[in-house]
Amino acid sequence: MGGDFGPQVTIPASLVCLRKNPKLNLILVGDETLLKDKLGSALTEFAGRLSIEHASQVVEMDEPPQKALKNKKDSSMRVAINLVQEGRADACVSAGNTGALMATARFVLKMIPGIDRPAIISTLPSTFGHTHVLDLGANVDSSAEHLYQFAVMGEEVVKAVENIERPRVGLLNIGEEDMKGNEQVKAAAKLLENSELNYIGYVEGNSINAGHTKVDLIVTDGFVGNVALKSIEGAAKMISSKLKDSFSQNWLTKLAGLVAYPVLKRFKDSIDPRLYNGASFIGLRGLVIKSHGGADALAFETAIHLAEVEVAQGVIRKISEKLEIALAQKVVA
Repeated sequence: MGGDFGPQVTIPASLVCLRKNPKLNLILVGDETLLKDKLGSALTEFAGRLSIEHASQVVEMDEPPQKALKNKKDSSMRVAINLVQEGRADACVSAGNTGALMATARFVLKMIPGIDRPAIISTLPSTFGHTHVLDLGANVDSSAEHLYQFAVMGEEVVKAVENIERPRVGLLNIGEEDMKGNEQVKAAAKLLENSELNYIGYVEGNSINAGHTKVDLIVTDGFVGNVALKSIEGAAKMISSKLKDSFSQNWLTKLAGLVAYPVLKRFKDSIDPRLYNGASFIGLRGLVIKSHGGADALAFETAIHLAEVEVAQGVIRKISEKLEIALAQKVVA
């Protein structure tokens, strides 16, 4: 029920996913009467794989997280996360209020032992294909220990989603030289250097999209990560707008645009944000995927597919096992 468009996006995306994956089962959470009306014959078409769980409330996109947590105990968001906690669902996918989703998930699901804070990890396009980045906004300030925990969790996500045995891990900094950075980053670097992670050192902001060295996972705190994410989104929109304006100047530029269309389309498709939609809330005892609030059906489909992959790969279990080993090694050290 959440996001900017609610069922008009989430339902078509769900039906596409069900058609693509015959092993997938979906529970749509929200107003039962409304959902039944919009699903129509799909309930019969996917009988046994598609069901509805009624929820009488909806968390608004601008609603304060603590208010939603206290007053919306029968919201579609809360009910969906409860299904994960009860074991009736393997994952929750939502396009709703990010703060409320994180607060509710943390309250209901609790943290994995050894993890102090959850983090948000997502994928961004780069010259090497794409790069995973965390934290993208769950924590505005993080200690060196938190950054280390983010790296350990993020490595398991990248290994599962990308099928990479030893992901290259970089720590976001204002320079690649050892003397640069604040004390928090320098302390985190020491922890990563002494870990079993494939840590390649500091990386700068340009490494997210166009670095000279391939990096699979970039670790930073949520304040910096969220600013970087929004800056990249803004730059992409500006480039798209400028290109459109440039090719619309006159008949000659329009003709040039027509000739260049196949190349421009390939470029646009390669960086299409809808194909990178879906951020994982990691550090929790259950799997929660956050879709962009303004996602269309294709973007929401991408988020559902991410949940499918992480469930199939047992990401939560692998993070727990990895942390148990990492914490034991730190105690020995």
